[in-house]
Order: sequence, then C-alpha cells, then structure tokens
Amino acid sequence: MLLIQIIILAIIQGLTEFLPISSSAHLILVPQLSDWPDQGLAFDVAVHVGTLSAVVWYFRCEVITMARDWGSSCVQRQQTGESRLAWAVILGSIPVAVFGLLLHDLVDTTLRSPLIIAWATIGFGLLLWLADVISRQVRDEHRLGWKDIVVIGFAQAVALIPGTSRSGITMTAGLLMGLTRTAAARFSFLLSIPAILMAGAYKTLKLIEQGSVEWLPLLLGAVISALTAYLCIHWFLKLLDRIGMLPFVIYRLLLGAGLLYVFM
Repeated sequence: MLLIQIIILAIIQGLTEFLPISSSAHLILVPQLSDWPDQGLAFDVAVHVGTLSAVVWYFRCEVITMARDWGSSCVQRQQTGESRLAWAVILGSIPVAVFGLLLHDLVDTTLRSPLIIAWATIGFGLLLWLADVISRQVRDEHRLGWKDIVVIGFAQAVALIPGTSRSGITMTAGLLMGLTRTAAARFSFLLSIPAILMAGAYKTLKLIEQGSVEWLPLLLGAVISALTAYLCIHWFLKLLDRIGMLPFVIYRLLLGAGLLYVFM
C-alpha cells in the first residue's frame, strides 16, 4: 500500500465508523473509485482495532463502571448502578452476532455491490431524517426498556448491508424509540464496542489463515484511525444537538446519487 492510501483510508475509517454515513461503504468504494488495489483484510482489521481503541478510551469511565456493576448484578442477581445499561449493550449486540455469522458470505460478496450501497445510503439516510424530525426525544440511554433494546439491536443487524451505517441505523432506531440525539448517539457508540470487537475477531481468525503480514502499515493505519475516531466522537457529541442529523442526510443523498450516476 502507498503511504497516501494508508493515511486516507485510515482517516476515512476513523471518521465514518461513528458518523451516520457508513464506514463499510466508504472502505469498499474509495479503492474502486480511485483505482487503488484493495487494501486487504489485514488493513481492515488494523483500522478497526484503531476505532475500537478510540471508543473504549473515550468511554473508559462508563465502560469500567458498567463492567463493575454488571459483575455485581450477576453475583447479587439484581440490577445495580449501571448494570442495566451494561445488559442493554450485551443483549443489543446479540442480533448482529447471529446474523453476522449466518450471512457473512452474502455480506462479503453480493451485498458489496455499488448499486446496493447507493440505494442503502439513500434509503436509510431518508429514514434517519424522518426519525430526527418525528422523534419525541424525551429519554436518555439509562431509561431504555427491553423493547427499545430489541428494536435497536435488530436495527444494528440491518447494518450488515453496506451503505446502511451501523451508527446511522442504531441512532435512527434510538430516535424512533424516543431517545434524545445525544442519548441515541452515546448508546450507538457503546453498542459499537462489542460489534467492532466481534467483527475484528472474525477477521483476525481469517487473517491468521493467510499467513504473514507487513506490520508497519498496519500499525500506522491503526494509530491514524484511532486518533481520527477519538476526535470524531468528541466533536460529533459536542455539536450534535446544534446541527442535528440533516447535514449527514444531505451528504448521504449526494453520495448515493453520485454512485447511481457512476454505476448505473
């Protein structure tokens, strides 16, 4: 990989993993549109490790508290502190794990079509706009009910379709369940921790089967994606209530229309 390719793809991963615009779509499309060789599985694993480390570090206090209270709830067999939120993240991650295992071959082949990405980008972008407009936005992530968790969890599984955006569809579901924008984003980011971890573990197992890799490009990609993702999370949460979802919806519509123009 060229140095410029490493830098650009790592920045794209860091930005798009947490913005509601689909990281998988961008990592598929950028090499196709720029005529670069595919970055390969090893690089995908590296930049996902980078974004995982960024979100864990950003929410480190919450994660530590949730893990501690979850352990206490298991011992005491009752909810304590942040254990409810921890259980919400765990249970909300089950659908994407199940469907990811069942459909990984389909996701890695047929669903990587630029036209599927284009229509998913447009369709789920419009759904995000609708949710942002009609949402009551009266609750935070600590008041999620089990129905909310099921809906958001299955919505995350839909993001296996490239172009959907894992963060975008979970925020959409959260808004439709009455969460505030910030609460929907925060819960989406917490849900990303097991989702990225599971995807990274699966890809790592496949990578081990391939043999040796070049470590320096991977390390550089991981560091750049981690720094970019951390800054992205910080500024997105800071500005979200001020700017809303509309800028991201407009971007998705323009991107989808551009892809339809190029590939149809």
